[in-house]
Amino acid sequence: MKLVFRSITALLLSSSPIVLFPHSALARSFYSYNNKKMRIETDSEDTITIHPEDGSHSASVVLMHGLGDSSAGWQDVAQQWAGQFPHVKFILPTAATIPVTLNGGMSMPAWYDIVGLSGRANEQCDGIEASVSRITNIIDSEAAAGIPYHRIALAGFSQGGAMSLFTGLQLPAEKKPAGLLVLSGYLPGISKFRLTPGFEDVKVLHCHGSADQVVRFAWAEQTKQHLVGLGLSHYELKSYSGMPHSATMEEITYAGAFLSSILPYDPALAIPRKAPESMTIKELKAAIRHAGLGSRAQGLSEKHELVALLTDHYTSTTAAARK
Repeated sequence: MKLVFRSITALLLSSSPIVLFPHSALARSFYSYNNKKMRIETDSEDTITIHPEDGSHSASVVLMHGLGDSSAGWQDVAQQWAGQFPHVKFILPTAATIPVTLNGGMSMPAWYDIVGLSGRANEQCDGIEASVSRITNIIDSEAAAGIPYHRIALAGFSQGGAMSLFTGLQLPAEKKPAGLLVLSGYLPGISKFRLTPGFEDVKVLHCHGSADQVVRFAWAEQTKQHLVGLGLSHYELKSYSGMPHSATMEEITYAGAFLSSILPYDPALAIPRKAPESMTIKELKAAIRHAGLGSRAQGLSEKHELVALLTDHYTSTTAAARK
């Protein structure tokens, strides 16, 4: 798989206009991995979700892109990880489009404003609180759906990795995450940052290229030093020699193994699927659409007909998964 990541430097030096990913209506697609049917959805805010079609996931990862990118920039990586551990749901939000000082005030997807690349210690990070609130709402929605907070992890690249640290280590005590994955990131807004008591043992993997000229490796070292100084006890900073502000398959594989270790498969924690006969008409129609059975439901109007269609589908997919 070819990995292509756009860095802020490339965007700033480009003579062509910045093209943002357009907002689109809800779209769905499916793919299969080892007889496990996965569903991919993109909503009107360009948030991509990847999860088992039958809703049997037992963990969730919120994966955040870097400055100037969108959720689509990390979809291939998320699909690779979802294929390796299909019990995990991946949620890839796209940051709001805001003016970015570093980009001459032009608007682009960003989790917060960045003034320059000379240093980050005194950065104001205007807008970061709104982004934290958005990510927290996503986490809360997963918890409301039945995923325990300790089965939810945050991950991100560059500014998205910065968001993972800033959000994940400051959540309320009762929302302690499974762990945090940082790729080529750093801790932003240090003057605003307060480690939540009891989060000292949250596991963090921070992968970073030694040749990164955008988010310098020295900033990664400073981030680790600061957080360890606050009491964090499981902070791994893994260096990749010669790697610029990008990612490699070696790094993605290592990061995937980390996610698998903090979110191991546990079928007992899977969200139980609601029985078709106990669903409302609205829920039945939604489940039938999600299962890709819309064409087969045409002409069906009675509830018992919809129940029979969905029950047959669930029975056949369960039998296929057990072969």
